[in-house]
Amino acid sequence: MIFSVTPVNLINMLFIAAGVGICGLCFLQITASVHLRKEVRRYFQIFLLLLLLYISTHLARQLMDGLPGAGVRAALYIVTFIEVLAAGFMAHMMSMLVLSVSRVKEKKPLLIALGILLFVHTALLIVGRCFDLIYTFDESNIYHRAPLYVLSNLCPLIMLVIDAVLLLRFCGEVDRRVKSALWVYLIAPIAAIVVQSAFYGVQLIIFATVGAAVYLFSVIVQNQNEAYEKQQKESSRIETELTMASSIQADMLPSIYPAFPERPEFDIYASMDPAKEVGGDFYDFFLVDEDHLGFVMADVSGKGVPAALFMMASKIILANNAMLGKSPATVLTDANNAICANNREEMFVTVWLGILDLRTGRVVAANAGHERPVWMHAGGDCELMDDPHGFVVGGMEGMKYKEYEIQLNPGDKLFLYTDGVPEATDANEKLFGNERMLSALNGVRDAAPEGVLKGVRRAVDAFVKDAEQFDDLTMLCLQYRGGGKTA
Repeated sequence: MIFSVTPVNLINMLFIAAGVGICGLCFLQITASVHLRKEVRRYFQIFLLLLLLYISTHLARQLMDGLPGAGVRAALYIVTFIEVLAAGFMAHMMSMLVLSVSRVKEKKPLLIALGILLFVHTALLIVGRCFDLIYTFDESNIYHRAPLYVLSNLCPLIMLVIDAVLLLRFCGEVDRRVKSALWVYLIAPIAAIVVQSAFYGVQLIIFATVGAAVYLFSVIVQNQNEAYEKQQKESSRIETELTMASSIQADMLPSIYPAFPERPEFDIYASMDPAKEVGGDFYDFFLVDEDHLGFVMADVSGKGVPAALFMMASKIILANNAMLGKSPATVLTDANNAICANNREEMFVTVWLGILDLRTGRVVAANAGHERPVWMHAGGDCELMDDPHGFVVGGMEGMKYKEYEIQLNPGDKLFLYTDGVPEATDANEKLFGNERMLSALNGVRDAAPEGVLKGVRRAVDAFVKDAEQFDDLTMLCLQYRGGGKTA
């Protein structure tokens, strides 16, 4: 066998071989890229594989063109059929890529149309091969175009026209460089097809397709890398701000213990563990006057930054009203009206508020839709109280709230919490529940308030294990020691 290599064939083979190498490198790089959108990366990978197949079969045809033998003739027909078939699939995959970056709302009709075109392209090639209508090989196994050669490029050309229409009509918000690169890819093969249909020789379609594809690939990768870097900078900024917000929120909650070392009548301890960087739960405690301690447990609707902002506003409003010496019911009523007056986001907060008379152990409390408190009797079991509930604060203007009383004996404790405790969920989506909470409290009923909270948290962690925390987990424990003044 003697290879017949003309200057034109030599140019074609050298450039096609280079194209195979370049496309292979592009495929490896795009596969390793983690910044590309999954859909775009998949389309590009398939497109580059098809392009490799297209130019490899074309190279094989160039090398075998003119070699004698029936086996060579059969191989030439096979590789040429694969070559022209791959051209249609490449055009189809590029259309899918354009669709993925466009803003077309209803893509189904376009997908059907592209599928029909791909089917027609395949059918034309099969019919053309059976009747030698598109290409033939003479007695010397030399390639020749048949009268209907244009049919091999018809459907891919229509797909490229569809892509151009999509770019004109729906890609207004696509990055300018990406849009320009897509136009280069669409125009270059169309121009090459037109020129090559009139003149056969140097394979312009190969050069145009490879060059435009590599250019498009490089622009999209660069664009995605820049977008990723921008996203990373923005994420870093947001993370810094969230860390600062979390610190500010933590500083707004009482966190120095013992909280009132000069007051032997009581001991109090509280903790908040937000599910996100910032949370919507909050607690508070403060001396209203020398003989009265106010303490609050609350849970804002929602999570994250909006809940944290609403939480801080609610905490200030509640504390300011309580410090005026109002009763718990009046505090909740006035706070509810104040929040409802300017609550366009329609957020709300559940609140349990109690005022402890340090001289007698008498607690006057009001509940605005919050979890039921637990009364930990000194020397006895823990009791989940069935206290009267009012409507949530911020839910509806003009609401009235009821008060009730709890008479604490020396050694008694009150345990307050948000729904993050009983609704803590394990990997099987089973809730921690009130029964497990009461069991955990009974196990630490003789501990100081800090030990009570740590014991409950250990029980929750042991139950949840490695499951993700979905809700803020906030607890407060107050122990009345007695020994105050006589009423």
